[in-house]
Amino acid sequence: MKDNQLQKLLKKTQEKAAAKAAKPRPSFDATLEATKKPGTEDTPGEADEMFKEMKRREF
Repeated sequence: MKDNQLQKLLKKTQEKAAAKAAKPRPSFDATLEATKKPGTEDTPGEADEMFKEMKRREF
């Protein structure tokens, strides 16, 4: 698989995953909000790291 094909596939997969992301549910208890973990956001470096890992693997 060529690099540009792999990049397109990765981008397409990330877009699908972002579209299917769970919507935040309303909290009915204030203590739940206080103990909730902060949301993790994707960073640009994360995609590059994933691309490098996929490039190392053989399909």
